Amino acid sequence: MTKKALRTKYKALRQQLSGIEVEDYSLAIANQLLSLSIWDHSFYHIFLTIEEQKEINTDYILNILAGKDKHVVISKSNFEDCSMTHFLLTDSTAIKKNSYNIPEPVDGIEIKASQLDVVFIPLLAYDRLGNRVGYGKGFYDRFLANCKPEALKVGLSFFDVDEESFEASENDITLDYCVTPNNIITF
Repeated sequence: MTKKALRTKYKALRQQLSGIEVEDYSLAIANQLLSLSIWDHSFYHIFLTIEEQKEINTDYILNILAGKDKHVVISKSNFEDCSMTHFLLTDSTAIKKNSYNIPEPVDGIEIKASQLDVVFIPLLAYDRLGNRVGYGKGFYDRFLANCKPEALKVGLSFFDVDEESFEASENDITLDYCVTPNNIITF
């Protein structure tokens, strides 16, 4: 199956989820994350939820990170070159939705990708090898290429692994883990 077909399939599957299912599954994913041995690091990058896309509600994970007193980093997207700039999330960080409804920091303390220890990654689909299918612009592959090699890459998905194989490109960066409401898959 092509990545485009997988995008279409999983966007449709997400849109079929009720608001209650999105919340319940998001909480289950956050609880699953607690059993991973990823919590002894300092800098954690997380995406802020695009509600209109029925993405995982990352507020639950943000609460865990705050409770563990971690440095939380969020990004601002540049659609001209498909890059991301990363900022420390603080009590004074102003968040505004961009034209794609992505909540982003207005500005703040910039953090380099090479400083990140753990990156939570949004995705639409993934395979048994840890390859993932995102929205197709390559933002995360460019970003992950600038992270240190030992940075942990944790995909978050409402769905289990797709058994359909798909072609991974040479620029694709694989996951270390994918966490679903019922499973933790290690690659």
